[in-house]
Amino acid sequence: MAASKANNKQPVPSVWTRPERRKRDQPALSRSQIVAEAVRLLDEEGIGALSLRRLGTRLNAGATSFYSHVANKDELIELVVDEVYGEIVVPTADTPTDWRADTAKCAQSLRATILKHPWMASVLGEVGMSQLGPNLMQVSEGMLGLFKAAGLPSDEADLAVSTLTAYVIGMSINEASWLTTVARSGQSEREWVANLWPSAEEAAADHPELRERYAELRDQDPRTIRDKKFAYGLERVLDGLAGTVGNRAV
Repeated sequence: MAASKANNKQPVPSVWTRPERRKRDQPALSRSQIVAEAVRLLDEEGIGALSLRRLGTRLNAGATSFYSHVANKDELIELVVDEVYGEIVVPTADTPTDWRADTAKCAQSLRATILKHPWMASVLGEVGMSQLGPNLMQVSEGMLGLFKAAGLPSDEADLAVSTLTAYVIGMSINEASWLTTVARSGQSEREWVANLWPSAEEAAADHPELRERYAELRDQDPRTIRDKKFAYGLERVLDGLAGTVGNRAV
């Protein structure tokens, strides 16, 4: 009996590792309705506002209405993260020579998606088995295809995907956190940065390299600065991967 119970126990707690619960009758809400409204709530109010009770109020339904689709808030977050990953564009790997441009487009799409949904910064890396979600699986499949089309074997293609996504997610999470702080101020990014400059320059008074760099950045558009930083790092990552691709072609 004990062995039977152990075998029936869910080995890894995740919405993706268990079958959907059986419905006693036709549910009032579909999973897609719940997830879509949860994404809207997160976009409008941030991760701190997300709860089954709050979501139920927005959908005019009790929290128990969700339990045929999700067991708890953690599973709901897995679902919304995968939903957002469905917005990422991965070009089709048509020819080996296009791999770099196609990979850059994918990286830019991943960044744009995270910045569109800045609450992602607080959940990526701690959302259970998110990699098992259908949309994230599709993105991963497409990215592997790009690097395999470039000539990398499966093991190196997998490592290349991990390297690229680590860079993009790391940079984008920092940007999303920054933009969330700016949004809370009620000011535009330009206004926020303009108000921040005097304190930044005072802090850099004893640091000549920083003082010189701040002087160069003083009147530049902060969004343009962020775009340049991201593009520079992306190009350097792709330079490194291009070396690996080139060595494989020899």
